[in-house]
Amino acid sequence: MLQTLDRPAGAAEDGHEDIRLQALMEPPHLLAQLGMLLVAAIGGAGLAYALRLPLVIGYVLGGVIVSPFTPGPRVADPGAFQVFADFGVVLLMFLIGVEFSVHELLAVRRVAMVGTPIGMSLIILLVFAVGWALAWPVPQRFVIGASLSVCSTMVLLKFLQNRGEAASAHGRVVLGVALMEDLAVVAMIVLLPAAATAGGVHIRALAWAFATAVLVLGPLFWLARRAVPAFLNRVARTGNTELLVLTTIALAVGTAELTAAAGLSIALGAFLAGLLVNESEFSHDILARLTPLRDIFVAIFFASIGLLVQPARLMFEAATILVLVALVIVGNCGIWFCVIRAVGYAGRTAALGALSLAQIGEFSYVLAGIGFAEGLITASVQQAILATSLATIIINAVLFGRMRGWLSRLVPP
Repeated sequence: MLQTLDRPAGAAEDGHEDIRLQALMEPPHLLAQLGMLLVAAIGGAGLAYALRLPLVIGYVLGGVIVSPFTPGPRVADPGAFQVFADFGVVLLMFLIGVEFSVHELLAVRRVAMVGTPIGMSLIILLVFAVGWALAWPVPQRFVIGASLSVCSTMVLLKFLQNRGEAASAHGRVVLGVALMEDLAVVAMIVLLPAAATAGGVHIRALAWAFATAVLVLGPLFWLARRAVPAFLNRVARTGNTELLVLTTIALAVGTAELTAAAGLSIALGAFLAGLLVNESEFSHDILARLTPLRDIFVAIFFASIGLLVQPARLMFEAATILVLVALVIVGNCGIWFCVIRAVGYAGRTAALGALSLAQIGEFSYVLAGIGFAEGLITASVQQAILATSLATIIINAVLFGRMRGWLSRLVPP
């Protein structure tokens, strides 16, 4: 707080100058909080790297350490980072749209285009069955089922790259599944707000959500598809990197805001913007330049998720967390093994692929956040989904490291 000093009347103007200088020299509150969060994220990432765990675990752990719900140094206002987190989601969905490859899907089209919808549907049905036995409300079952049906694409890619298995048989399979799941997330982002009705999920509400997307965004997307790639190509040919990056980010944020104004989600708009950029001949250059920026804001996104974790509340949700972890590790793994095997892949490929998919991550956070914002789940259930994501990523890393050789010997090729 600035303090006023007694000054002679003639020094009033000088007093205002001193106050302005003091305000300029005083560090902004949000900047100090952001610095604390970044330092905590770096510390957590360093610990995760030393333990050979995904860095996202470290980012979330860093956020937990400086959250208002744990002792020690703390970020006073987690809500202040909502803009950073939203921008992280926009960049993540935007670059997924830029990277979206129809050719990769076609190479594994049986499991990607046929098996993925079946597998995700079976996971949601399994959650509905377990939720019915545990007397969960229908909207809660829907949100939990959607959250548990999508793996962490970032963690999956990192695991495959670290093991040099991205080009292996099971690597191609799970990448195809992950791509299709990313596309399904876009649909579920539209469906979840439509489920926030008194009676749960209604066909009329879902139809209206899709009609809104088609009627509002369809014509604009059709026009933009003809104009945006040519415009980006012209900007890229100027050779000015700053202008290209700024133009691309403006496109992503602007499209995200357009979908938000239409009553849909920012993630959907960012993904559509990425699809537009995908058709530009300079899409690979744009991807290379924006990926580091995405990584920074995604780190802030995960760290801000950690700020929301309430260890004391998780103790009361221990039973729910155990159920959700079991559903992911055992249920998801079993379902994906059967699905991959059913579409014609060898037993070993199906086993390794199913084990790779037995975790949930960043999109589970996004879907749980939307479900909470729409009143479909409580804060405690959202906390349980966050904890389940962290637990399954860690368990998945340990299991794959210990069981890969065992599965390769036990399961016939």
